[in-house]
Amino acid sequence: MADSAVTRELPTVADTEALGRELAADLRPGDLVVLDGPLGAGKTALTRGIAAGLGVEGRVSSPTFIIARQHRAGSRPDAIPLVHVDAYRLGGDLDELDALDLDADLHEAVVVVEWGLGVVEHLADRHLRVRLHREPESEVRTATWEWVGPY
Repeated sequence: MADSAVTRELPTVADTEALGRELAADLRPGDLVVLDGPLGAGKTALTRGIAAGLGVEGRVSSPTFIIARQHRAGSRPDAIPLVHVDAYRLGGDLDELDALDLDADLHEAVVVVEWGLGVVEHLADRHLRVRLHREPESEVRTATWEWVGPY
């Protein structure tokens, strides 16, 4: 079961980060966010916005070469830790995914997985799916998001 999807045009990287901050307002420890979209679509920019909205301090960059980065909650009283995963290099390898022990992180943090569609949904009963698209030869991006799973 899915909520109705929402779509928004994101003309700039700043707009993508702002959407991330907005989405973070509805996220709680234990939530899984699955990001889908081609290279350059804005997955890491969206994650930077989510991190800012959660109150994570410090630099948020793509975890491509280390696969997963843990970001501690900042000093804000309502801050929530973030685990940022890049599943691209996993190539659907469930053994390698299990070795990351993400289901343990799900209880205390928000887990955002780039390239996670079709790979990580089983980690949570419900997840926020965000599909990002970038227009060819343009910086304009579009995001479509919805909660997927039981309530």
